[in-house]
Amino acid sequence: MTEFKRERTEELKAMEITRSSLDTAQGPADWFTGVVLIDTVAAPVPPSRVASAWVHFTPGARTVWHTHPLGQTIFVIEGVGRCQREGGPLEEIRPGDRVHFAAGENHWHGAAPSRLMTHIAIQEADDSGSPVTWGRPVTDAEYGAAAS
Repeated sequence: MTEFKRERTEELKAMEITRSSLDTAQGPADWFTGVVLIDTVAAPVPPSRVASAWVHFTPGARTVWHTHPLGQTIFVIEGVGRCQREGGPLEEIRPGDRVHFAAGENHWHGAAPSRLMTHIAIQEADDSGSPVTWGRPVTDAEYGAAAS
C-alpha cells in the first residue's frame, strides 16, 4: 500500500458519525426569558472542551446576562436578533452575522421582539468543566432599548 493510501485510510478511520438521538430541549427558565429551544450540535470529546448548540429563540426570547470563561462565538442562521455586552450598545444581528464575546465578557443575546432568531453557539469549558456562568435576567428596559 502506498504511503498516501495508508494516510488516507487512517484519516477515514478517525471519522465518526453520531446519529441524532437527542430530543430538542426547552431552555431552562433560569437561563432564558421566553421560549427557547436547544438542539445539541457537539458535546466535548476529550481532550477537546468545545461544545456547540443550535439555539432557537421565539420572538422576544433572550438569555439572561452571562459570561463564558473562555469566550463564546454565535453564528446567526435565521431571523433577527439582538445582543449586548455590558456597558455597550444594543446591537441588531441577522443571518450570516458572527458575534464573538471575549472570555469573561458579561453579555446577552436573543430574538427581536417580533421576529424569531436561530443561532449556533460555540464555547469551550474551563478546567473545572464549566462553559458558562449565568447571571440576572435582562430587564424589559434593557431589552427594549433602541438597537444601533
